[in-house]
Amino acid sequence: MGVVGRTWDWLSTSAHWSGEGGVWQRLGEHLFLTAVCLAVACALALPVAVWLGHIGRGGALAVNISNAGRAVPTFAVLVLLLLSPLGSYGSLPVVVALVLFAIPPLLTNAYVGMREVDRDVVEAARGMGMTGRQLLTGVELPLAFPLIATGVRSAAVQVVATAALAALPGGGGLGRVITAGFRLTDTAQVVAGALLVAVLALLVEGALVLLQRLLDPLRRRPARIPGAPGGM
Repeated sequence: MGVVGRTWDWLSTSAHWSGEGGVWQRLGEHLFLTAVCLAVACALALPVAVWLGHIGRGGALAVNISNAGRAVPTFAVLVLLLLSPLGSYGSLPVVVALVLFAIPPLLTNAYVGMREVDRDVVEAARGMGMTGRQLLTGVELPLAFPLIATGVRSAAVQVVATAALAALPGGGGLGRVITAGFRLTDTAQVVAGALLVAVLALLVEGALVLLQRLLDPLRRRPARIPGAPGGM
């Protein structure tokens, strides 16, 4: 039997899915780790990017510094963190590495989305007496939402795929399926674990696309752009 057949056998064996260390438990750990890291990255990156995009100063430098961080492999960052004093704090090095990995797409997309809002629309809103807060929440954020959401999707998929590295220092997640397969020299289990991570990344991408469509303020209500006929 080839690798494909043995991989299918592994995935279709119920014993591999249930109980302690089963796929369902590892999946829950993987999703929890992804959610925590993505939430922390969003809390750090989005307010900064949105504010810099709103005021139009300092954003280019922040984006360039953030993008430079993409050149550093996540695995290398994780190894350095494990060797640092943070290495004695359980999963903290993994969380820090994944948060750092998620920040660049969040920061870049949110800043670019804010800066690409039509300046004529912004000036028309200012001319109608809108305050900075009203301009930010009522005009700029709704128009920048698609790019901001794209950044969140990109960061989420990257974190889902990279969270498998959490297994290397003994953390949880689907990466444990892969590392166990290597330890047992079970190629089918290694391939099965990789497929599970890939499928999860695709499912997360699809779910976030649907969520974006549901939350997009320009889809949920007719756009009222200052200065346009029938606008504010």
